Amino acid sequence: MKKILVALMVLCLVMTGLAAADFHIGIVTGTVSQSEDDLRGAERLIEEYGSVENGGMIQHLTYPDNFMEEQETTISVIAGLADDPLMKAVIVNQGVPGTTEAFRRIKERRPDILTFCGESHEDPGVISSVADLTCNNDFVSRGYLIIKTAHDLGCKTFVHISFPRHLSYETMSRRLAIMKAACEEFGMTLVEQTAPDPTSDVGVAGAQQYILEQVPSWIEQYGTDTAFFCTNDAHTEPLLRQLLAYGGYFIEADLPSPLMGYPGALGIDLSEEAGDFPAILAKVEQAVVDKGGAGRFGTWAYSYGYTTSAGLGQHAINVINGESRTTSIRDIMTAYNKYTPGAHWNGAYYTDVNTGVTTRNFVLVYQDTYIMGKGYMGVTDVTIPEKYYTVK
Repeated sequence: MKKILVALMVLCLVMTGLAAADFHIGIVTGTVSQSEDDLRGAERLIEEYGSVENGGMIQHLTYPDNFMEEQETTISVIAGLADDPLMKAVIVNQGVPGTTEAFRRIKERRPDILTFCGESHEDPGVISSVADLTCNNDFVSRGYLIIKTAHDLGCKTFVHISFPRHLSYETMSRRLAIMKAACEEFGMTLVEQTAPDPTSDVGVAGAQQYILEQVPSWIEQYGTDTAFFCTNDAHTEPLLRQLLAYGGYFIEADLPSPLMGYPGALGIDLSEEAGDFPAILAKVEQAVVDKGGAGRFGTWAYSYGYTTSAGLGQHAINVINGESRTTSIRDIMTAYNKYTPGAHWNGAYYTDVNTGVTTRNFVLVYQDTYIMGKGYMGVTDVTIPEKYYTVK
């Protein structure tokens, strides 16, 4: 019976002029509620290369919203992709806790499968022990550049909003340390605020409600010449909504995108512009300007999460086809640039601050900052003082 079904599927593909993919690419992202941009990037790959269930190349799965409590489920979802004999690469974006173990299980069974991670939540040394490639936002460079941009815009105070789980990550704690050092250099005050973790018992709704309630008092306490930054995607929309209403600055999100928080905060519908980031940015910018936010709100012109999902998928295809090298920054940027025409990127290999050892399968990337009503800030051309690379 199974052979008959397979034969029928092949016949259908032939009759429709389609050929089954020679290999499959698996991509695992968060859900719409936790990381919509990551998911949309996976959908872009499906639009281009088709889904496995329809004879295409891409198999897309999601991990649980409450991934901290359901880590074994997360591991099983990722590792299960190795059951497909045609699977040649598995991409996880974002690389939530459990990704390293899932990749380890894949490699034990199928060492031929490429394992790519986007935005790892696990420490660089941990994920790099098994991932063929990890691409994270450049938390070192951005730690300095976000503060410099805030200073250039006239901010006197910088409020960093996070929670213990995130601050246990080396990437986020080191970025915060760099932000503190940069604030000292520019004569700014850095304030740390703790907000509820959306993966805790309060959930996403409770975490967002906390931000809505606290921002007015923070603005009153620190002043409207204050820039705010949060380490969690779910906190972004309520933060933007209140800053638009009460004042303050927002340089860019932890994982920047014109879709990150802005549509909900502004109450705008971007369904007609879906997938067209220049059009999305233009509509978001106009709405921000109309609300009096010109010169105070920023982003990356193209979504980081979207680009990472789509870009790593394209890079995997290029590597499998023998057109690219796995850890070549130039080749990685070629794949990313496919989805970000006109944007400027910069990046480097990760160097451990304690050992001085450079890890060539862990790449840090960042895009130029775009301030609504002002334009690009040129941060990809800024030379970062060498001392910041040793801050910890």
